[in-house]
Amino acid sequence: MKKEYDFSKGERGKFYSPDAEFILPVYLDPDIQDFFRKHAQAKNTEVQAIVNEWLRNNIKSVQTILRPEP
Repeated sequence: MKKEYDFSKGERGKFYSPDAEFILPVYLDPDIQDFFRKHAQAKNTEVQAIVNEWLRNNIKSVQTILRPEP
């Protein structure tokens, strides 16, 4: 590394975007990843689509259970 760097021609905020969204990566355990990879291959789709489908179904199930009775 250099002892000093020249930032005199730098632009503050050049790459800043207030509307930018940061999508967190989700890391699956190897056995879970293997299961979803095989399932996705069998359905001829991507792992992301399968995981999202499973999570949406799980959310619906939890909401049904937690929904207060009228």
